[in-house]
Amino acid sequence: MATPTSTSTSTSEPTCVTITPGKYGYVPPEACNSQWNYSPSFASAVALAVLFGILTLSHIVLAFLHRKPFCWVIIMGATWELTAFILRSLGSHNQQNGAYAVASQILFLLAPLWINAFVYMTAGRMVYTLHPDRKVWGLKAVSMGKWFVWLDVICFIIQAAGGMMLNPGSDANLMNIGTKIYMSGTGAQQFFILLFLVLIVRFHFDILKVQRQGLLDDRAKKSGRWWLFLTYTLYAVLALITMRIIFRLAEFSSGIDKAANSLPFEESYALGLDAFPMLLAILLLAVVHPGMILKGPESEFPSRKVKKAEKKARKEEKKSLKDAKKEGLVDCA
Repeated sequence: MATPTSTSTSTSEPTCVTITPGKYGYVPPEACNSQWNYSPSFASAVALAVLFGILTLSHIVLAFLHRKPFCWVIIMGATWELTAFILRSLGSHNQQNGAYAVASQILFLLAPLWINAFVYMTAGRMVYTLHPDRKVWGLKAVSMGKWFVWLDVICFIIQAAGGMMLNPGSDANLMNIGTKIYMSGTGAQQFFILLFLVLIVRFHFDILKVQRQGLLDDRAKKSGRWWLFLTYTLYAVLALITMRIIFRLAEFSSGIDKAANSLPFEESYALGLDAFPMLLAILLLAVVHPGMILKGPESEFPSRKVKKAEKKARKEEKKSLKDAKKEGLVDCA
């Protein structure tokens, strides 16, 4: 059993104690030399690393088979989860190594944002490929994907800033600030998810309406009912991300006080309400892969080169029309 060896004080009362590490370097979270809020399970970390590793490899293969370059985003999300649990497994047997603890925590907290961004990108391409107007409520498919991804990037930056402060060895005031910053980032992420969900539901009903009227174009007809399966998959993934966000908000909302809030100090909560939902989300996106529905070059957003060429062609067409009108006016005169 670990025993106190010295006391760190800045006043007459101790703020924390430095404790002799037990097996694998574990010390209680209240110790000055604590790097973890709990003693991480080696077996759980290895098992999750293996599962995330299999899913990472699966998404790499699927992206190659379906020729979908944008799938690098979900691959990054799976890779970050994989790396987080590799580091956790190493850290579980070397709990005094701060690098393992911090890096694992940051990757674990931020990996879901990659998955969230992939949902935005997939949905935008679905609207571009299947919707007759290629827009929802006046919002073009290209803009829909682009702007929500940028909003996700903002959430990523906010959460990263807060997450880097959430180290058990940090000052209490710094951890309190980090908690508030991280919670604001996750709250913003959930708000944007709800906004995006409204657009996806509208897209869903638009396609069903066009389908009942028998007005689906060839692109939509080729997908059969797979577009519906993918839509439900996106709903499910967003629900899983929401579950994870609710857990994180509940975890930090009551503060980092073991007596009042046990969530940050029990690993099972983090594994069951964060790791497992993200594992299931990545699995669902592998089983119902976007490449099954988004086929061919017309399923991808036009490149900058294509956009530039189209803009130039429109400009030249307007100029030609203007010149023709001028010539007509001269002839009439």
